[in-house]
Amino acid sequence: MDSAGQDINLNSPNKGLLSDSMTDVPVDTALAAQTPAVEGLTEAEEEELRAELAKVEEEIVTLRQVLAAKERHCAELKRKLGLSALEGLKQNLSKSWHDVQVSNAYMRTSEKLGEWNEKVTQSDLYKKTQETLSQAGQKTSAALSTMGSAISRKLGDMRNSATFKSFEDRVGTIKFPQ
Repeated sequence: MDSAGQDINLNSPNKGLLSDSMTDVPVDTALAAQTPAVEGLTEAEEEELRAELAKVEEEIVTLRQVLAAKERHCAELKRKLGLSALEGLKQNLSKSWHDVQVSNAYMRTSEKLGEWNEKVTQSDLYKKTQETLSQAGQKTSAALSTMGSAISRKLGDMRNSATFKSFEDRVGTIKFPQ
């Protein structure tokens, strides 16, 4: 069988041709003939097995050619669709994450965490803690706001003071002699 010129892709012409880089190691029939037959086989059985072996190896070569053609065709379709390896990786990760989310273990864990969350958020201790922290946050915010206003007012007062103006004039004269 001449595999280099054979079109084995049934859907498209010339897609089954092998590239020069893809080669197979053929069976060395001379070496096979020298190999002693397994005990208990007749010459006819041995010849039949060797013929079957050659046929299977030929099928393997054909299947490799078909696979190579399909891979090239797949790559061409992906190129035409603008799909990249990164896009494929994103799709694989998305599918894997979806598979995790629909798994029994994930569903049971999610259900259990939901139950715990419900119990915790409905407890009196949680409600009291939440209320206390909320009040503390409001008071802290008010205190910081008041403190910021006071500091800003004091800095403004200080800047307008006679001492600061005198100091500012002296620093200005040292820096920029007139």
